[in-house]
Formats: sequence, structure tokens, C-alpha cells
Amino acid sequence: MIVSQALPTIGDILAAAQRLRGSIVRTPSLPSLTLSRIAGCSIVLKFENHQFTASFKERGALNKLLRLSEQGAPSGVCAVSAGNHAQGLAYHAARLGIPATIVMPAGTPMTKIVRTREHGARVIVDGATLEDAMAIARREAEAEGLAMVHPYDDPDVIAGQGTMGLELLEQCEDLDAIVVPIGGGGLISGVAIAIKSLAPTVEIIGVQASAYPSMIRAVADLPALTEAPVTIAEGIAVKQAGLLTRRIVREKVDRLLEVDEASIERAVALLQSVEKTVVEGAGAAALAAVLEHRDVFEGRRVAIPLTGGNIDGRVFASVIMRELVREGQLVRLEVPIRDQPGALAKLTTIMGEQGANILEVAHDRLSLALNAKGASLSLIVQLQGMAHRDQLIDALHRDGFAAVVREID
Repeated sequence: MIVSQALPTIGDILAAAQRLRGSIVRTPSLPSLTLSRIAGCSIVLKFENHQFTASFKERGALNKLLRLSEQGAPSGVCAVSAGNHAQGLAYHAARLGIPATIVMPAGTPMTKIVRTREHGARVIVDGATLEDAMAIARREAEAEGLAMVHPYDDPDVIAGQGTMGLELLEQCEDLDAIVVPIGGGGLISGVAIAIKSLAPTVEIIGVQASAYPSMIRAVADLPALTEAPVTIAEGIAVKQAGLLTRRIVREKVDRLLEVDEASIERAVALLQSVEKTVVEGAGAAALAAVLEHRDVFEGRRVAIPLTGGNIDGRVFASVIMRELVREGQLVRLEVPIRDQPGALAKLTTIMGEQGANILEVAHDRLSLALNAKGASLSLIVQLQGMAHRDQLIDALHRDGFAAVVREID
């Protein structure tokens, strides 16, 4: 049983660091002056999305593969993953000449499936959830004689993930807190063991998507989640926390927080606009927590690992556009006008003078709510923000156009 396994130690993490040297990117940790100003604290970002497969998961996957090789070359490995563990394992298994089979649940972003195949793994897309996919992977491993590489509930995987904590301590001075996203709990477990062993006054704070508070429920001895809601943070969408990792979180993690979907989206968009870096929902969860729970972090020096950058391009584009809507930079206006020559020209002249950029226009002449000699325009307009929007509305009203703001569908 996993619950009877010995917990990894700082010695295991230090050994993993030596084992991984030269095969894993020592990712940079850099301050962000703009995000610090926005959040009201001193933020240091650790760019784990700069790993070759764009995720910290390489650390644990490679450490496990090397440990298996030390015990005798495995005939092959099998794992279940929504993407990042899959890519890290597939890439390093191929490098080491070890066949890899990966089971990925239905709904895994296409980009993660494609990248995993490109790294040379045999990919099976099956199972409605990670838990369903895990059962399929176990059957496959037993039938083929493959070694299972659990994405988080394994001492060697946890030790590998803990090397990120060692790097943070070496790169950053005077940290008050490290904020770590939690799915199954492998990363925060390794980081917590490393940090509490070497810098025990640094607070370790875990973050979960509010749709999947599995670790929060586990440490409170509440039943595992049964529903599988949709979240942008699919990398931490785990219904049941690990048995080994929950023990470590209980002992060594100081605080657990939840973040909502809007905060995660905002964090993804901010990292793109401010830092010019691409981060997936799960990878942005730590920044989302700092933005949503300002009172916890105000005035402190906080390390935030950007744990992954494998976001579907379509979803990424949608997140960026939705943030423009939230900030008032994209606005839908409904403007009644007279259906006569010159009316539209007058409207667009005013909007041009106010610095508004019209992206889309639709006419409605058939609504029975309109006068037979009237029309209604629906416009998507690009603006500088909420203040600019209000300025434009005032200008239109002054010139007789009863413009109103509508939600963008």
C-alpha cells in the first residue's frame, strides 16, 4: 500500500539533484516589478515553463526513470497523465531508450496529446477522468509487464520535484513564502520537504482550483470529490489527493488556499501581457492565489513557480480576449439610430474622434421593438479601458445617440 511507504527525505532530494544535473534545465528565478506593484508584494517568478517539455514534471519523471535504471533496465514504463507528466516521462524515456505507454483521459488538451506522441510514447486516450485513466493504465501495465510511474504518489517522483525547491533557495534570498499549485500533491510535497529542512521559517502555501479542492478535503478528512467539473486548470484537476502526498502536506505545508476560474484566467493573461510568457491554467494558479488573496501576501517576498506552459492555443486566445472584456478594452455597444443617409457616418465620426476602434458592426432593422424608420447597431469596440468606455458613452449621449453597453456573448 502507498500509505505504508517511507516519506522522501532531504537526502533523497539532494541525491535527486545530483542525479538530474545536466539533464534538467536550471530554470531562472526573476523578480517581476510590475506584478509586484499589482499584487502589493515582492514577487519572484520561477520559470519552470522553460523546461524542454515546458513543465516541472520532467524532474520527477526523470528521477524515477533513473532510479528504475539503477535497479535494472525496465522493459518499459506506463503512466497516466493529463499532459505534463506524460510529456516529461515520454521525452526522458525516449532519451534513455525505455519504451513508454501513456494513458491520457478524454478531454486532455490536443496540444498535450500531440506533444506526448511526438516525444515517442504510445498514447492511449481513454477514461472520463484521471482516476478512470489510472485504472486503465494499471491494467495495461500488468498485461504488458510495465513499471508504473505514478504522476505524484511516488517517493522518487516527489524527490525529483523537490529539486525545484533547492534551486529556489539557491537563487532567492530572504523569501517569506513559496506558493505552489496542488493537483495530486507531488510538487508541493517535494518542495515542502526541501524548504522545511533547509529554511524552516519560509511559509509553504498550497493552491487548488476551487473546482478541485481535493487536497483541502483530504487533509480535513472529507470524502474525495465525485464530480468532474470543467476547469481551465486541468493540470491540477485531480479528484483524489495522493495518499503519500497528503501525509506530507499535513506535516509540512502551512496553508492551503482556493482560487476561482476568473483569477486563474486573469493570471494567465497577466503573465502574457506583463512577462511575455505563456503559462497554462494550472501553471498560473500560484499567481492567481496571490492576486485573489492579497491580505495573505501583502508586503511579503513571495516565490511563485510558473509550473507549466502547455496551454491549448485556442484556449489561450480565448483567455486573452476574455481578459480584454473584463478590463473594458473590448466592449459591445447597442446604439439605436435613424435609418437614413448620414446617420452611421455621424456615429462613426464621433467614435473616431474619441479614439474608439470599431471591430465589428451588425444592423438590426426587423426587431418589433424598433420604430419602422429606425435601426439598432451592435458594435464591438476596442478601447483603452473602463474610463475610456465611459468617456465614449458620454460623448455619444451628448450627440443624441442612446448608446448602452451590452455583455459580449
